[in-house]
Amino acid sequence: MNIGIVCYPTFGGSGVLATELGKALADKGHHIHFITYRQPVRLTGFSANIFYHEVHVPTYPLFDYPPYESALASTMVDVIRNNQLDLLHVHYAIPHAAAAYMAKCITRQEGIRIPVITTLHGTDITLVGRDKTYTPVVTFSINESDSITAVSENLRQETLANFRVEKPIDVIHNFVDVRRFAKKAIDAFRKVIAPEEERIVLHASNFRKVKRIEDVVRIFAGIRQQIPAKLLLVGDGPERPMAEELVRQLGLCDDVRMLGKQQDIEDIFIISDLFLLPSEHESFGLAALEAMAAGVPVVATDAGGIKEVVIPGVNGELGSVGDVQGMAAKAVAILQDPAVLEKYRSGAKAQAQHFDISLIVPKYEEVYERCLRASQTA
Repeated sequence: MNIGIVCYPTFGGSGVLATELGKALADKGHHIHFITYRQPVRLTGFSANIFYHEVHVPTYPLFDYPPYESALASTMVDVIRNNQLDLLHVHYAIPHAAAAYMAKCITRQEGIRIPVITTLHGTDITLVGRDKTYTPVVTFSINESDSITAVSENLRQETLANFRVEKPIDVIHNFVDVRRFAKKAIDAFRKVIAPEEERIVLHASNFRKVKRIEDVVRIFAGIRQQIPAKLLLVGDGPERPMAEELVRQLGLCDDVRMLGKQQDIEDIFIISDLFLLPSEHESFGLAALEAMAAGVPVVATDAGGIKEVVIPGVNGELGSVGDVQGMAAKAVAILQDPAVLEKYRSGAKAQAQHFDISLIVPKYEEVYERCLRASQTA
């Protein structure tokens, strides 16, 4: 198939999932056309089956805000026309689903039937999409999609509860390439971070408010009071300055490293002992799944779809949003006993196997084939 994939090119979960999906589909022989305003961060290396089409947004003094959605729709039309696309798969409803609908209408006038699959990822539904400014457009564009998928059952339920969706929503969970994380830790790298064999605690995100970065730092402070430990903070975003100031206030500068955005995240996961994800809400928690693939247990909040990934007592522990002390205690209980930590590590790896890329990608192919059959008989 010739498949167009529209996504955000950033470190966020939707962009990572879309890029990894495209790469996996390309490995299976499909021709993948990424359409976005910048090359996705995970789109590295060369593949004969992957093509990248950049969306250029002209700037004019007339516009206070460049019309990205119009430029995106026009680029979609151009790629559909000139590359004989079979379908469009758009990730994150805003504004991709609406732009795809516009492209679909334009090409339909030329006799081209292009199915659109929309994958809902989380804040496009739970945060931004529920804003009254966007709700009518989000609802309309979701309903005009030929197929809708959500990355967790929790997100499917939230979508149905907050939007008048008239079509079924298929749950296709996020996935991880387990082989990518099945690496041996580099002892020298770990020694640099934890020279006295301290436990290494990790958090990786886009540092938005919903991730509760303050709680990450305070949970670590509670861990540090009980056992020697180091904290690695991977990523960047609006909450980073606050986190840096809090680290200084709590006297943790010697024990916390801000690593910024990182490409080879698996090299960091495999030297870590625990992953913290105390978010306000997680529709799935892709970073937690990647941690588990590396054998790293997770302490997270029980908010949203994370409960579909983390099994308390097996591969991690769950706490209530804002319960810093409780989550710190759960973390210490995992980290302080090597035998307990090893049990959780084994559980993490076993759980990740259920979400391996080899099991999930065929589910998307089934959706594609179903949409193509329906389009051909319409």
